[in-house]
Amino acid sequence: MLIVTDTFQQTNGVSTTYKNLRRIARSRNIRFRVLHPSLFRWMPLPFYPEIQLNLQPFRLWRTLNRMQPTQLHIATEGLMGLVARYWCKLHKKPYTTSYHTRFPEYLQLMWRIPARWTYSYLRWFHRGALTTFVTTESMRQTLMKQGFHHLVIWSRGVSEQLISTSQAASSGSKLRVLNVGRVSKEKNLDALCVYQDEFEITIVGDGPYLNELKQKYPRVHFVGYYYGQALAELYANNDVFAFPSRTDTFGIVMIEAMCNGLPVAAFNVTGPCDVVEQGFSGVLYHDLKQAILRCQSLDRQAIRLKARSLWSWSHCFDTFHHHYQKSAEQLAQQPCQMQHDEHTPMR
Repeated sequence: MLIVTDTFQQTNGVSTTYKNLRRIARSRNIRFRVLHPSLFRWMPLPFYPEIQLNLQPFRLWRTLNRMQPTQLHIATEGLMGLVARYWCKLHKKPYTTSYHTRFPEYLQLMWRIPARWTYSYLRWFHRGALTTFVTTESMRQTLMKQGFHHLVIWSRGVSEQLISTSQAASSGSKLRVLNVGRVSKEKNLDALCVYQDEFEITIVGDGPYLNELKQKYPRVHFVGYYYGQALAELYANNDVFAFPSRTDTFGIVMIEAMCNGLPVAAFNVTGPCDVVEQGFSGVLYHDLKQAILRCQSLDRQAIRLKARSLWSWSHCFDTFHHHYQKSAEQLAQQPCQMQHDEHTPMR
């Protein structure tokens, strides 16, 4: 199995997904190769240094020429993905894609780029894929309305090392509220940090918006990245997980929190509405403060038990592997059905 992605060495949902797929594949003796910017000469993306920009796209092209894959999966729509897509089209090779990030909404929020422009490019990018993987049913419905096709729901999992075995410590005078993830403007963290006087808020992660948040909210605890068991202990020793983002396609950190018995407070939007069971594993509400407060009455042990039964990286791998193979089999039966759609993407 060959994956081409613009992000792999970073701490984000895309990298987490493919690192865990690679781990499962190796445990099953399935060959799983990932081509990512760190394998080439790269530079940090301006204004977003956590993202690596491949400066040697022709080396990627030559690598694909040397490998001659019979099919591949294109994980992202950046330069690496674009090169892989053109290579597949030129060589008439089948490929699948995935929709991990709501770039139209992000770019409109951060740089006022009209969402319809970005959706136009993304429709073109994914049109030739035999299958496009999406994270949730609501995301599938959103993309169908935007003219995307061949969409398959592909959920996520939680690693055992991210699940704490300890019991949650008793809370102090303030409710302890945790957020984990990339610290960037589109994550809408201001909607949580404004309650720095009402709650004891801890933000785990790093990103381009970190310094500005630190200046604006001095009573919020910004602790940088945590991993593995240390992160699991943080989940277990807080009272509520707050997820203020309105633009995520999924939010793996939410299911990590629930697997540690932590209820989720969020807005009722794509991502949380597909993951959180209202009134059982969390509260979705237009007022984030009220959602956090209402989470106090939820049964943490029940949340933990049910979440652990639902979210598995093995199941995630099975879904991906099944459709990856199924796409190739379908193409083999209809070899003349490859779409030739290399018209201008930004029409």
